[in-house]
Amino acid sequence: MGGVQRNLVALLLAALAAGCNRPQQPRRFGPAPSASAYPVTTNQPPRLVSVGTGESDARGEELRVPCVTCHSMRDKATVPESTAELKEFHVGMTFAHGGLSCASCHRGGQPPTLGLADGRAVPTSEAMQLCAQCHGPQFRGYLRSAHGGGRGHWDLSRGPREKNHCVDCHDPHVPKFQPSTPVLPPRDRGVTQQTKEASHG
Repeated sequence: MGGVQRNLVALLLAALAAGCNRPQQPRRFGPAPSASAYPVTTNQPPRLVSVGTGESDARGEELRVPCVTCHSMRDKATVPESTAELKEFHVGMTFAHGGLSCASCHRGGQPPTLGLADGRAVPTSEAMQLCAQCHGPQFRGYLRSAHGGGRGHWDLSRGPREKNHCVDCHDPHVPKFQPSTPVLPPRDRGVTQQTKEASHG
């Protein structure tokens, strides 16, 4: 190694040593997200406690009938085993939720409730407790905001966050996502240009 190279190596080692002995400067980051500043809430879709009529009111909003309106007229507190047994309400309903029956989730009585695996009854507005019993991985993802989406702020020190409910995206009676067609079909500009040229030729 030549003298110039030795001098450069010595200078480099001296600079590194000086840097190692220098007092550490704290790194400046923004404030950490605060879990206590604003709340995280879950959307409560109207379909948890009411049924749409297909009609609109004077403001253009959908008219809905609370479930209890019709269910309070029932004398029996039994729940059918399948949709084929439906004679009064929900006639013609499609049901495809694994090997479950209506009574797997619904309980009779007034007001209508849902039944948890441990025997407790919960109001239909608390359906997420029921869903979480069988769909643990999805629910854990939901709790960490990896499943289900939502609106608002990730950083709760800046504003609140509202998360979707399971039934915002899934029909509990037929929960699998159905195939859909995009609103606007894909457009290939090259094919469109060839079509225009062919029509003018």
